[in-house]
Amino acid sequence: MAAAGTVLWTPPADRVRDSHWSRFRAYASRRAGHPLDDDALYAWSVAEPAAFWAAVARFGAVRFTRSPRAVLEHGDHFPGARWFPGAELNFAWHLLRFTGPQPALVGWTEAGQRAALARDELRDRVLRLAAALKAWGLRPGDRVAACLPNTPDTVVAMLACTALGAVWSSCSPDFGLAGLASRFGPIAPRLLFATDGYGYGGKDIDCVPVAAALAAELGVPVVWLPRDSAGPIPDAVPLALDFRALCAGPLPPDPETLFASLPFDHPLYILYSSGTTGAPKAIVHGAGGTLLQHLKELLLHTDLRAGDAVFYYTTCGWMMWNWLVSGLAVGATLTLYEGSPFHPDPGVLWRIAERERLAVFGTSARYLASLRQSGYRPREAVRLDALRTVLSTGSPLAPEGFDFVYDAVKTDVQLASISGGTDIVSCFVLGQPTRPVRRGEIQGPGLGMAVDVFDADGRPLPAGTGELVCTRPFPSTPVGFWGDADGSRFRASYFARFPGVWTHGDFAERSPGGGFIIHGRSDAVLNPGGVRIGTAELYAVVEAEAGVSECLAVAQRRGGDERIVLFVVPAPGVAVDDALRAQLRARIRSALTPRHVPAVIVGVSALPRTRNGKLAELAVRAVIHGDAVANRDALANPECLAQFVGRPELEA
Repeated sequence: MAAAGTVLWTPPADRVRDSHWSRFRAYASRRAGHPLDDDALYAWSVAEPAAFWAAVARFGAVRFTRSPRAVLEHGDHFPGARWFPGAELNFAWHLLRFTGPQPALVGWTEAGQRAALARDELRDRVLRLAAALKAWGLRPGDRVAACLPNTPDTVVAMLACTALGAVWSSCSPDFGLAGLASRFGPIAPRLLFATDGYGYGGKDIDCVPVAAALAAELGVPVVWLPRDSAGPIPDAVPLALDFRALCAGPLPPDPETLFASLPFDHPLYILYSSGTTGAPKAIVHGAGGTLLQHLKELLLHTDLRAGDAVFYYTTCGWMMWNWLVSGLAVGATLTLYEGSPFHPDPGVLWRIAERERLAVFGTSARYLASLRQSGYRPREAVRLDALRTVLSTGSPLAPEGFDFVYDAVKTDVQLASISGGTDIVSCFVLGQPTRPVRRGEIQGPGLGMAVDVFDADGRPLPAGTGELVCTRPFPSTPVGFWGDADGSRFRASYFARFPGVWTHGDFAERSPGGGFIIHGRSDAVLNPGGVRIGTAELYAVVEAEAGVSECLAVAQRRGGDERIVLFVVPAPGVAVDDALRAQLRARIRSALTPRHVPAVIVGVSALPRTRNGKLAELAVRAVIHGDAVANRDALANPECLAQFVGRPELEA
């Protein structure tokens, strides 16, 4: 097994030469007045933010319907900086600017049904829907809620609403009524987009009861998107508008007038924090900042090109859906999937990758771990000759995940572990197509993002683990939280610990190779004897054991200190007995340090996860201490928390 930091892939010279990154570096060198290598390009992007982001706008062909009076005002205020003040643009226009018969959207279901929309078809359908919604009365600033699966119709709905300047907010339909109401209720939407159901794991999930109850609770009309194009609107759904009829309505004489000219920071999306530590925060993202960040990340860091097919396994309740949809702005074909990634078998997504000739395949670290445990090896089952890049996020990708991709997926591929979040609808650290991929490491910081790692006193850490921070403003800083009129909740969430510095809540370190390693959420850091330990490094060691399926670690308060408790889901046919406990402790002691060795190891049948697949350590920590679990509706499987209550092993 290779050591951490070992180079697993080096980009070929022609790939480096032909990349958007190299083209942009040459362009930036001309603007800077001197040659820039990769390190100097990053340094310039942070030191000269106005010049850098102006270059991104020009390189990404951003069209301002009204020119800005400056690129950056109040750049020494964080928060408080203003990007492209006076500028106006339309987000949806940029996603629809590529025209022609080439495919824009391809939708798949787990049942193998495929639907495609060409660029011209997509634009026509969006404009007809926008015209109908405008005639209905939808106006700039109106909030629109959507409880929909990941299908082409959902993208059409979002683009039509944002073309008019409405604010789009979507959740996955697997949320229960309470979870949906707690998110959508405070933003007071004028419309609700909903569907009658979706397929998952071979089952048809009926969404009508929840949709009807949610519409009644919100007191808004419903735009109905049925799975069956000929299906009726259920009587239970009040005040319904028919999506099919709206999309077939007339176009105005000049359809371009449907694209509202809006300020750079006009609200575009409302996304929600996971809600595992309290009520979900409604995070408002601006149109211009989102567009610029996504163009930078898709063009430069992902090297996505016009005509490429790009896929991300996501729901409409995860920010990766918003990120994926922006691929339209570079002329890519989006491949969308509705259903389980393991139904009818572990190869379902990879057969789609072969069929669509995917250039970029995006997924989560948890999916890659589950795929490895399933024994399925994509390279032995399908042809992936078009695949250039595999993206992974959601949680830290363990070194064994890197090994699996290069062994079982493809040897000549850029594996980009990326990390950011709903908070910024983008990334702080991510891939770089001109750099080697090192085992267990994220390749580097995002251009224009002044990323650092701080110790507990707010001092930069050139080595060692600490808080991931960003020390200077960036365009995708949220507009704020919905309902937080004075900004106090927003500032308390990100700027209270280190004033003037964004504290992201990740426990991280710089690697000797110039990359980053994320060790998990800093609010879940273990602290036995005053030594801070990130959970991700512990999970990587434990889950490499053949007898372990997955694990979760929390700190249990004991006598003025705390101890590590490790919960283990064993592999099928394996018992969590004294022999396995001894084996795990020996492995942890050898691979890490004696401080990492758990005081207690407990077997469980399942672990709680958020609906985006992230481990809910804080929920388990609350349960074992007898505290209330905040917002159980944020969990995909809250019923599994019962097995953590009253465990006798934790009383010893």
